Amino acid sequence: MIGYVTVGTNDLEKAGRFYDALLGVLGAKRVMETDRFIGWGTGPGAPMLLVMKPYDGKPATVGNGVMVALHAGTQANVDAMFNKARELGGPDEGAPGIRMGTFYGAYSRDADGNKLCFFIM
Repeated sequence: MIGYVTVGTNDLEKAGRFYDALLGVLGAKRVMETDRFIGWGTGPGAPMLLVMKPYDGKPATVGNGVMVALHAGTQANVDAMFNKARELGGPDEGAPGIRMGTFYGAYSRDADGNKLCFFIM
């Protein structure tokens, strides 16, 4: 159902380095790139994550209540992504663990403060 998700950035180069390292844990690579955005994916037809400088030229801001949830595939990948995000400067917004029965997740933020969830069910 989801084709792609976009989060804003004020520093495309810095955001690019963050997501290259973080999404590399899942085998994602850059699949689209311009001077305004970078998109990562795992293959043709798979959903993408894009970081983008806002089209209106105003500063990117974090949406209160907005979060991107990335399906990690395995509990080990949830842990690895959380640890990678922390290594890259992302804060601990909720350490890996079971939540709501079969939901295993962890929470951090990217270099611009966008909230991320890494999960499996």
